[in-house]
Amino acid sequence: MSGASDTVVVHSSDLHVDDGHTARKWSGDGTGPLAAILQTARVLDADVVLLTGDVFDHNRLPQGLLDRAGDVLRRAPCPVVMLPGNHDPLMDGSVWHRGGLARVEGVHVLGVAGDRATFPDLELEIWGRAHRDYSDMAPLADPGPRSTRWHVVAGHGHFVEDRPPEGVFAPSWLISSAEIEAAAADYVALGHWNRAQPVGTGRFPAWYSGSPDLARTVNLVRLTAAGQVEVSREPGRGAPPG
Repeated sequence: MSGASDTVVVHSSDLHVDDGHTARKWSGDGTGPLAAILQTARVLDADVVLLTGDVFDHNRLPQGLLDRAGDVLRRAPCPVVMLPGNHDPLMDGSVWHRGGLARVEGVHVLGVAGDRATFPDLELEIWGRAHRDYSDMAPLADPGPRSTRWHVVAGHGHFVEDRPPEGVFAPSWLISSAEIEAAAADYVALGHWNRAQPVGTGRFPAWYSGSPDLARTVNLVRLTAAGQVEVSREPGRGAPPG
């Protein structure tokens, strides 16, 4: 029954699926981190997996690798929501288009058919603004109002407490405390940093998950039947050796 049980979201990012550096870490299989996250989600009995950017290392990956990634996603234990990041932006010829990943049943690529993935049975919506090229952009710009009980906002970029003044050199793809506050989300799922860390003022839970290679954990977000949001870090399964 709707609202009668907890909803569990497994959040990860920066998998960097590839046929080079990542593949060498994962016993020659560049899809290793993707399979490991989905295995972890199965063990944790997740309702949704959310991957917040740089799922793929770049947009020039060979078709065979994209086909294998699609096969991995078809075996996912629950719906998977993916946000294109600065390494794998949603542009002509991208991995998302060539791999046909948005056509895999249960997979939602934010930006392909709108900025929201909605799950009525869970009373959950996930909003995210995809990177569409390699230029600077505002990841949390205008997420809009919530339309259901649980509102999760996804962004891929670099957190700063305050935006620097105009004309001052700063990293690209900035996410500020003020933007996290303005989103007014139950959880803000961030990607771009390889370490897991909460950010912002704490009024709204906002976390980087870190990467499977370095953090070796996922963020487990429990949206409870009682209306609470509980965030914990859980060990990832199938991590690379070393």
